[in-house]
Amino acid sequence: MKVLVLNAGSSSMKFTLFAMTNEKVLAKGLVERVGTETPHLIYSRHDDLKQEFDPPVKNHTDALRSICDILVDREAGVIKDLSEVQAIGHRVVHGGERFTKPALVNANVKDAIRDCFALAPLHNPANLDGIKACETIFPGVPNIAVFDTAFHQSMPPEAYLYAVPYDLYTKYSIRRYGFHGTSHHFVAIATGKYLNKPFEQMQLITCHLGNGCSMAAISNGSVIDTSMGMTPLEGLVMGTRCGDIDPAVVLRLIELGQGRNQIDTILNKKSGLLGVAGIGSSDMRDIIAAEKNGDQQALRARRMFTRRVVKYIGSYYALLGGADAIIFTGGIGEWSSYVRWKIISRLACLGITIDKKKNDDTQGKAGIISTPESKTAVVVMPTNEELMIARSVAASISHSAPVK
Repeated sequence: MKVLVLNAGSSSMKFTLFAMTNEKVLAKGLVERVGTETPHLIYSRHDDLKQEFDPPVKNHTDALRSICDILVDREAGVIKDLSEVQAIGHRVVHGGERFTKPALVNANVKDAIRDCFALAPLHNPANLDGIKACETIFPGVPNIAVFDTAFHQSMPPEAYLYAVPYDLYTKYSIRRYGFHGTSHHFVAIATGKYLNKPFEQMQLITCHLGNGCSMAAISNGSVIDTSMGMTPLEGLVMGTRCGDIDPAVVLRLIELGQGRNQIDTILNKKSGLLGVAGIGSSDMRDIIAAEKNGDQQALRARRMFTRRVVKYIGSYYALLGGADAIIFTGGIGEWSSYVRWKIISRLACLGITIDKKKNDDTQGKAGIISTPESKTAVVVMPTNEELMIARSVAASISHSAPVK
């Protein structure tokens, strides 16, 4: 089975084509600046052939057509005909409370995605546009929606409810949803396999650390808590997002004359590492370089980042009653041994200790970085959300097939 995985953003469309027999990536790439005067397509094939060009792309349907053109190209393509694509998987950011697993797209599913526009105004409309484009270009081919929020829907009410009047939840769906669920699910399963124990029998703390950051406490295969909330703004200190703050900060900003859009920009795009470090960058590599060069603001930003992760690990460790593994993934989690060292060094009181050499040697690959004596294993596990979506699509299609 060949599965096309799409991630449609407001002005972009990422794609990966898988051959699911051996889970091989046949081709992948990105159409960026969709709808602008300077659209650009980046394409790479499994044998390292790479191409870039500027197709005329006014919308997501045009973007998908340009992707299809290169996939079937006689010289650069990987399939002879679009009919070889047997199913399409879509990353959809918000599924609300309705979706706890991937869903075969139909009119009701599209309505549900549309109902979540208010909860994810920058993502769900684009995700739905990607689905509609596929329905036009791949008529009759099943589309499967895989939701970022789905894996977290196992949280109990005491975890997902906010302590505000209950009718705000019942009337307006104000609650914690959590995000990065596909990533958390993938690394939890992968870590279980790596440690030769089903993740459904483990207590896990997953740390997805990148420009966007989130954590999850997973007990026997089910999420019992996660750091992001109704939106991805809550939780950890991130690249440009503030994470947890006193809600009265927003009220104070209103008193100071800031409007809704201004406050949204401050909290989502000008805060986090970017806002605190003051070096004009939200990239952790730049923050660490400035810290090591004696920049005190950069040092403060990095300390805030690692301190918040430590606080969440401690709280999740208590909620789980101990943990079999702490998992690091994402751009920072997989590649920054320095950040991992600063976090795990604060957990000695829990009997968790890190092997400095193993930590330094483990960059962008799976590995155990804790000492043999550590009470909890600390694991680096690269995430692969596209593969997780492709697997979900393949499973969904096989389950919907007639039993023979």
